[in-house]
Amino acid sequence: MARALDQFERIEITTRAEWRDWLAANHAQSDSIWVVTYRKGASQPRVPYDDLVEEALAFGWIDSLPRRLDDERTMLLMSPRKPGSNWSAVNKARVEKMTAAGLMHPAGQAKVDQARADGSWSALDAVERLEVPDDLKAAFDARPGAAEAWEGFPRSVRRGVLEWILNARTAPTRAKRIAETADKAARGERANQWR
Repeated sequence: MARALDQFERIEITTRAEWRDWLAANHAQSDSIWVVTYRKGASQPRVPYDDLVEEALAFGWIDSLPRRLDDERTMLLMSPRKPGSNWSAVNKARVEKMTAAGLMHPAGQAKVDQARADGSWSALDAVERLEVPDDLKAAFDARPGAAEAWEGFPRSVRRGVLEWILNARTAPTRAKRIAETADKAARGERANQWR
């Protein structure tokens, strides 16, 4: 992101309809924004996370970073979806739900159509199925205990690591990520974890 996170505009909402109205009027802008909502149990109505994301997807936007604003409010960074960004199974299901309800905006549908055309719609399918690519299998085979440890990791960890490997932009980066994943698994450790 070109701008510092604290410089993005903040949009405070208390209903799903307010968020949809904002998107209808502003979805074509290129800058990210912080959507500010109230926490559960706060003095104002709370807009559930799924509601925020469904509406964002309907207009071609995507969520990323959550942040605490204060004791009552939280923020979620929302951005126009970039071409070529991969689609998770959960977001594809959200799109199906919005489409079935007749709530997809043409801007959101254009992002879906573009993703289907460029392959980013299905790029994560093997990751979602937790399919271990051949180069990672070979690395596991070369390190005793790595495959067994890998299988013992939680699904969410394995999925995250597989996506991290998939998203390597160069062959050397992919090879480095494969080696790190297999080396750490052999020691019973998880690669690509927040420190």
